[in-house]
Amino acid sequence: MAGRGRGSDQGEDAVIGVSERSLFAPMPGPPLPALPPANRPGNDPSRVDMPASSPPAQAGVVERVRRWIGPISLPRLRHDVAVAADLELDRGIGFLLVPVCLAVGAIAYFSLAAEPDFARLIAVVVLTGLCALVSRSWPKTHLCFMAAFLCTLGLLAAKVETWRAGTQVLGSEISTQITGRVVSLDQMETGRIRLTIDVVSTARPKLRYMPTRVRLSARRIPADMTAGSLISGYAKLLPPTGPVRPDSYDFSFDSYFAGIGGSGFFLGNPRIVAAGDNDVPLSLRLSSSIENAREAIADHIRSIVGGAEGEIAAALIVGVRAGIPDEINESMRRTGIYHIISISGLHMALVAGTVMGLLRGALALFPDLSARRAVKKYAAAAALFSIAAYLVISGVVVAAERSFIMLAVMLIAVLFDRAALTMRNLAISAIAVIVVSPHEVIGPSFQMSFAATAALVGAYAGWADHRAGQTRSPPPKRSLPGFLTRKVLHSAGGLAMTSIIAGSATALFAIWHFQRVSPLSLFANLAIMPIVSVVMFLAVASALLMPFGLDWPALYLMGKGLTAMIAISAWISERSPVDAVGLISRQSVILVAIALVIATTATTWLRLAALPVALAGLLTVSQTRTPDVLISEDARLIALPIGGGELAVSRPRPNEFTVDNWKRALKSESIVVPEVFSKGEGQFNLADAAELPPGAPFYCTEGVCLARHPSGAIIAHVEDRKDAWKACAFANLIVIDDATAYDPCHNPLVLVITKRQLARKGSAAVFFDRQSAIAPATVSFAVDSPYRPWHAQRAFSREARGLPPYRKPERPTAPVQ
Repeated sequence: MAGRGRGSDQGEDAVIGVSERSLFAPMPGPPLPALPPANRPGNDPSRVDMPASSPPAQAGVVERVRRWIGPISLPRLRHDVAVAADLELDRGIGFLLVPVCLAVGAIAYFSLAAEPDFARLIAVVVLTGLCALVSRSWPKTHLCFMAAFLCTLGLLAAKVETWRAGTQVLGSEISTQITGRVVSLDQMETGRIRLTIDVVSTARPKLRYMPTRVRLSARRIPADMTAGSLISGYAKLLPPTGPVRPDSYDFSFDSYFAGIGGSGFFLGNPRIVAAGDNDVPLSLRLSSSIENAREAIADHIRSIVGGAEGEIAAALIVGVRAGIPDEINESMRRTGIYHIISISGLHMALVAGTVMGLLRGALALFPDLSARRAVKKYAAAAALFSIAAYLVISGVVVAAERSFIMLAVMLIAVLFDRAALTMRNLAISAIAVIVVSPHEVIGPSFQMSFAATAALVGAYAGWADHRAGQTRSPPPKRSLPGFLTRKVLHSAGGLAMTSIIAGSATALFAIWHFQRVSPLSLFANLAIMPIVSVVMFLAVASALLMPFGLDWPALYLMGKGLTAMIAISAWISERSPVDAVGLISRQSVILVAIALVIATTATTWLRLAALPVALAGLLTVSQTRTPDVLISEDARLIALPIGGGELAVSRPRPNEFTVDNWKRALKSESIVVPEVFSKGEGQFNLADAAELPPGAPFYCTEGVCLARHPSGAIIAHVEDRKDAWKACAFANLIVIDDATAYDPCHNPLVLVITKRQLARKGSAAVFFDRQSAIAPATVSFAVDSPYRPWHAQRAFSREARGLPPYRKPERPTAPVQ
């Protein structure tokens, strides 16, 4: 992509003599004939050609525009498009579109309403493959069938991953005695310890459908508990929750592919049954040793650095970030620098760059060796080994795994004398990630990281091509202050452009997934990235010196750098405006993604086609309706915007995570808790429900909580089905927190949602008809039916079966003698 490899025939493809076009069009057709001069638009055979001249100065804008677009016609445009498309194929755009087609297939699989059959998928793959094979003599038809074949391969890969995961997920909450082996331990910011446990057995009661792996928290654990220890304790298990609102992040989907079948907490403190057994598989012993080493390194870092800086240092070096304070996490999110905490491409690139730079500098001290040997390849091999070790010690999280694949492809390209930073290498890494983990395609991490990387590679490759075609005179001699000033300005400009390009490419994906933007992210990244570069250099140095016990100076300086980073982030966060932007339409994100693909893969003037597509995406951003009411899947919490940036909620102490998500989606800044009135106080009673002003928060009395939407609709929240009839006379929406409830109103104008419906279909969004006051409200649930594998457990909860909560029978007391 960069320089000669992007548009020149003398690039690296010319050296190898192989083009990716052979994959898509191995038998090209004859060249397109040029249009004869007499038939070209704008040429008149009866007219004597006049020498070309510029339009007179007095010619108006309309005349100049007419003369400019005069030669353009449909035949000429079709000819130019065909020539440019042929050139794009010669330059290898077909291979760059392979991961795009695979991703489209994976997204299509996860968007299906019902689970497809294996046999049908395989049949479709075979059919499209045969069609692509027999259509090799017709290039255009062959291209279409190859794209369809790759899309069906993406479908099949996603289906295989779903079958391979096969996670046994808990269907209903239950308390049981768990015995299992510790996989990992995380010290939470609240002081609790989060344990990931491979379940060995359960008792009291024994679960017939036992999850393989669970995640539990505990107040305290034995001091000698480590990864690999066999522990036991009485715990309350909960099934994974669904989306907190329709079209939001699905925790049950993530848990299914992470192998987590349930979560919860220990009712007491867990105890160690055995520290380790000789019959433990070798893979488990190896993973436990790595996890214990990570924890030991994290404790060592915390003991030297201390405080929040120690937690961030442990997150940067070994990927342990559960102990970072919430206020620091939030300030980094508001300033757009939270990507620094998660080990991803930035950290891998800094580690690889640091190792390569240090090793090449060290080998340069030996001129005989550096003159006779390819020291660059030695440095690339060392960098590859270093990021592999970094991946293992950081816990092999998904973001780090994806970044490792990307960097490994580029470093291997260096070993084989190929250009490292190209769109081709990015495509190879994307193919590897999609084949291994297709479910990552619909997640924010995959979309934002590859969007940012593709935009940066494409932008800087285009800039390199532009500069390669220019003749530049040697720069004038400058004094040392002038030289340093120029270097600083160039570095700041490059960093600013990097932040602008990456931020623009990922902005709509961030809004779609998180409903927030970081208005001051450019300034935050400009201020903090130089510090982060130094901090990561010190992190690499401390890791190299740690085995010799000489790492404390590097860790001390690293802590000082992190203190400055935290202070700058907090200062910018306090001055950042509200970052909640609400919901955007799905089609706008799809259009912008298509525009990004066109802009980053095309090398001819066809890249201009990205402009109208991107413009269409931006114009359709607001074409989505904001819900009037949001309801949690447990039927315990209702929220509605009441104007003035306020969100009325139905509980005095709502779930903080759920409310934060709802506030961003509904563009609210604060919440209003309900007011509770006892029966007979006289301040409020159900008879006054019709008198509630529009935008009134929840008022609770006689077992019913009422609120009035600004549109005039009345919302009622009822805990007991016996009280639901009280709201039938005036409510437009009734939510009953009772799984045994039914519709007591039998009125088509009153929407009744029960706990059983929410347990089966997930959280809900309600929309009122703003045009008609008597039209019934409509509802949208988060989970469709029939269930996909990651939602199948919803049908087995007590609430989904219409049963009341389980209560232990009271033990009979002995009569008093």
